[in-house]
Amino acid sequence: MDRTIHPINRLSGSITPPGDKSISHRALMMGAIGNGTTTIIHCSPGKDIKSTQNCLKQLGIIIESEGEKIHVHGRGMRGLFPPQQALDAGNSGTTMRLLSGILAAQPFESTITGDTSLSKRPMNRIVDPLRQMHAQIDPRNGSYAPLHIHGGQLSSITYRTPVPSAQIKSAILLAGLYANGTTSVIEPSLSRDHTERMLPCFGIEVNRDCLEVSVEGPAQLQSADISVPGDISSAAFFIIAASLIGHSNLLLKNVGINPTRKGILDVLENMGGQISYQNKRESNNEPIADLLIKSSKLYGVSIEGILIPKVIDEIPLIAIAATQAKGKTMVRDAKELRVKETDRITSVATNLKKMGVKIDVFDDGFALTGPQKLHGTVIDSYGDHRIAMSFAIAGLIAEGKTTIQNAECAEISYPGFFETLEKMIDD
Repeated sequence: MDRTIHPINRLSGSITPPGDKSISHRALMMGAIGNGTTTIIHCSPGKDIKSTQNCLKQLGIIIESEGEKIHVHGRGMRGLFPPQQALDAGNSGTTMRLLSGILAAQPFESTITGDTSLSKRPMNRIVDPLRQMHAQIDPRNGSYAPLHIHGGQLSSITYRTPVPSAQIKSAILLAGLYANGTTSVIEPSLSRDHTERMLPCFGIEVNRDCLEVSVEGPAQLQSADISVPGDISSAAFFIIAASLIGHSNLLLKNVGINPTRKGILDVLENMGGQISYQNKRESNNEPIADLLIKSSKLYGVSIEGILIPKVIDEIPLIAIAATQAKGKTMVRDAKELRVKETDRITSVATNLKKMGVKIDVFDDGFALTGPQKLHGTVIDSYGDHRIAMSFAIAGLIAEGKTTIQNAECAEISYPGFFETLEKMIDD
């Protein structure tokens, strides 16, 4: 399905973005291996979360919906059932990587696979440390899905991750809950920390010492009530749109502002963006606020080093903002973008060039100097939800019409994105 976007003059109103995808994955999985019933409020409705739910159901977990609530009837640490067929993670790398940490300790064999895109993403980053814990995992061609897992007893380890990655860290920590002794993960810089924040809600003590985080096993999780904040990665599209489009005034409610995730807000403020934080609060160890965004004159910035893990998902969107910012914007140290749902460095550069933007591409990022005029064109989403939505925002400030091909991929993380966007347009 294609979507056509036209330039607009103003965005206004208020939005409550869908529940945070990263937090929703973790709440579902921890609820499944907890004792008792976990209730999740405002769980993400995206396709990736449906993939996690479907995998858990195949493992014998009963999941019931009641309005905005989801009830997960946990079966305890080793109460999962052997699946009758391969578990399908769809497009969700989080589902595959985190669930592998749990499956590695179960007393049965399982296979987890995914769609064509996910099957091209390297899984050796979790396979290697899990094997060090004595997990038996056989990936295709040494690194790719499907993963054949022969569950069994795991051993604790101390593992240094080659890159800051919440998926690697979380897979190891979840596996560590089954091992005897202390399992520790040391990162080169801090990745998103939702797992560490959520585990105490399920009764698990987590120890942190700078960039090292540890859990003790074997452990028993208890049920919890989890209220999921709005996904800042979903809110980011409207935050950038309101910043770029003149006379805009947009309120985003109940947005998670976890320090390891709010890189988009830090970058935007450094670029000169106007963000007002209202009604700050905390739920389940996660900070939340309402964000008032006004249109702003932006300036180019450099984004690299320890900031990259905090903004990795929003870099395609930052590239759109950079086209309208005065001066040079440079992104480096972001090679991780090349192994996302698509090679996002190439996808962003190719589509921006089609819109008339001059951009220099590096192995680990890009640079461009703004402001530059955007010209409407046909955009290839490459089946990547963040590319589709980022270039929908570009279409709002481009001359002429912009057509997003395969725009339905936005449903992966933000069902109803285009309909929400239309409601906010105030011409």
